[in-house]
Amino acid sequence: MNFTKMHGLGNDFIVVAGEKELPAGADQLAIQLCNRFFSIGADGVVFILPSEKADFQMRIINSDGSEAEQCGNAIRCVSKYVYDHKLIDAAEITIETIGAGVQKVQVHVQDGRVVTARVDMGEPILQGLQVPTTVDADEVIDYPIEVDGTSFRFTAVSMGNPHCVIYVEDAVNFDLATWGPKLEAHPMFPRKINVEFATVRDRAYTDMRVWERGAGPTLACGTGACATLVSSVLNGLSDREATVSLKGGDLFIEWLEEDNHVYMTGPAEEVFTGKL
Repeated sequence: MNFTKMHGLGNDFIVVAGEKELPAGADQLAIQLCNRFFSIGADGVVFILPSEKADFQMRIINSDGSEAEQCGNAIRCVSKYVYDHKLIDAAEITIETIGAGVQKVQVHVQDGRVVTARVDMGEPILQGLQVPTTVDADEVIDYPIEVDGTSFRFTAVSMGNPHCVIYVEDAVNFDLATWGPKLEAHPMFPRKINVEFATVRDRAYTDMRVWERGAGPTLACGTGACATLVSSVLNGLSDREATVSLKGGDLFIEWLEEDNHVYMTGPAEEVFTGKL
């Protein structure tokens, strides 16, 4: 099996192309390969597969063996891979995901290689039970939650995968290791959840740090950045276009009124290739 190590702002993946379907035992394979001490190391394994609905299908297995419905950084990596490796020659690429349907990606190319990609991430899901949370409300905005006697307030958004956004005084230095896993597995979230801690600096710039469901703390989360922008607009804290700054770098996020879609623009990088 050939693989390519890639990352989007430090959120890194082992990308595998050429399989006809998701391999048997993909969950255990991902656990083995993503180990940073005894194997390649990554936040997840991404399989690029054939699709009947789009140019390609993307399947993402997290480092703990669970499958992610969608991943914003991974879809940029997949777009770069298929273009740079000449599997497609179009600047607009469609990629099928299991949680967010078919998504369109516009790649920006320099010297024959993709440097950034703008992804149509679709419409955010805001209804509480659909995110899913246990809150039956059309929108779950600034909602109270308690963990180990400490109170937080969250806004729930699904971008094809579930997120809760919590505003804190200093997201950059927030204690992810303590609160991330406890909130991820809170009973209010029946399928667990990705947790974003955010600090809005001004209406066009937000700091965010993330605890990803199934992967733990990562340097970046594309869907999390999208969810954070949507949450900030709903809470009256941000304009509909803003930079979300993550530990691994910045993403530019737009939530357009004309189609209600969220668009994410950012880089993707190839690190090295290998063979298993």
